[in-house]
Amino acid sequence: MAALKIVPLNDKIVVKRLEADDKTVGGIILPDTAKEKPKQGEILAIGEGKPLDDGKRAPFQVKVGDRVLFSSYSGSEVTLDGKEFLIMTEDDILAVVD
Repeated sequence: MAALKIVPLNDKIVVKRLEADDKTVGGIILPDTAKEKPKQGEILAIGEGKPLDDGKRAPFQVKVGDRVLFSSYSGSEVTLDGKEFLIMTEDDILAVVD
């Protein structure tokens, strides 16, 4: 992948959704309109952290490359160069998948 052109600020995180499966467990192929958007993705970039009162920044618990789970309505969807990304805060992330 070419260099990411999105630089998140403060406590924001850029996530790329992982692809949804086109088939059900029973083998039925789903059209795009029937597929639920995946609720997991890969972290592509993180900001510098949430500013604290003492001038320092809170460290992130996640890192670039982590595979994460998030709720359906987390973050803001943005499209850049025909690719969709989510920009969210660390609070929107529910878990890291090992």
